Amino acid sequence: MALSRRQFGATAIGSAAALWAAPSVAQGKKVSLKVGGQFADSHPSSKAMEEACADIRRQSDGRIDIQFFPSAQLGSDAAMLTQVRSGALDMMTASGISMQVVSPIAGISGMAFAFSDYAHVWQAMDGDLGASIRDGLDKVGIYAFPRILDSGYRNITTSNRPINSVEDLKGMKMRVPPSPVWVSLFAALGSSPTSITINELYSALQTKIVDGQENPLTIIESGKYFEVQKYCSITEHMWDGLWIIANGKRIKSLAREDLALITTSLEAATMNQRTETERLNIDLEGSLKAKGLVFNRPDKAQFRQALTRAGFYTDWKQKYGDDAWVVLEKYSGKLA
Repeated sequence: MALSRRQFGATAIGSAAALWAAPSVAQGKKVSLKVGGQFADSHPSSKAMEEACADIRRQSDGRIDIQFFPSAQLGSDAAMLTQVRSGALDMMTASGISMQVVSPIAGISGMAFAFSDYAHVWQAMDGDLGASIRDGLDKVGIYAFPRILDSGYRNITTSNRPINSVEDLKGMKMRVPPSPVWVSLFAALGSSPTSITINELYSALQTKIVDGQENPLTIIESGKYFEVQKYCSITEHMWDGLWIIANGKRIKSLAREDLALITTSLEAATMNQRTETERLNIDLEGSLKAKGLVFNRPDKAQFRQALTRAGFYTDWKQKYGDDAWVVLEKYSGKLA
């Protein structure tokens, strides 16, 4: 169900005003912002960002010239994150797990098998867990807007065999994003994880550098990985989202009215995108089957049990710290 700007306006203005007391440029001054994205323009997150940017330009009569660049046009995730931190790039969409390298707590929302359904995801990300992540990012100069885009639950695709059990992962060359959580997760499950950026993934699968990868169905479809993979195992081993982030100094220098307008448009587009992504993740299975991808549904409990035996949850609890872990388990239930 589409959500109107009016539903967000009052809270956006109030929250933006309360976040800091910083100098603001005079309202009415021309503002130019560049926003980077990693996925193709057909991906729901890219569509949402294009929609939000167009709305911001329209609402400001073109005074806020905010432009979105999808498909990693401005660099890989890591490169764009470096640019945002330095101020060379104003904004980007970024996975919390990929930002773990600069703010460890950012990756906690991607803990394996933490959220049983979307109700728990949004309670956590719109609640205390999301607030803890945004606070952690702010400490390293990154401002995260209040609502996170949905990337969906991640599933495993392979070229050589379906994943029906933990044993099927033994020794498999798995592409994972450049993040410690992903590497340790698949190492704990017995596979051989290899970190490859999203813009290099298709060619890595095509040339058999890796046997498989894991992503939400929306990314499997938009990235056309079904062309170079045969099997899709619905493991839903972790949920992932995309924060809309900005260089802290840059975004905090905006007039409060401008920040409120930007926040309102981004939040409206984000909430609509969440609904659309959840729908797509259901509908895409049928269309991907028609394109030749073979689906199976393994028992998820075996994977979580294997991770527990391997000490995966205990290790990450120590890394995140007791305080952060308590906040996670408020929504996930007992993990370690």
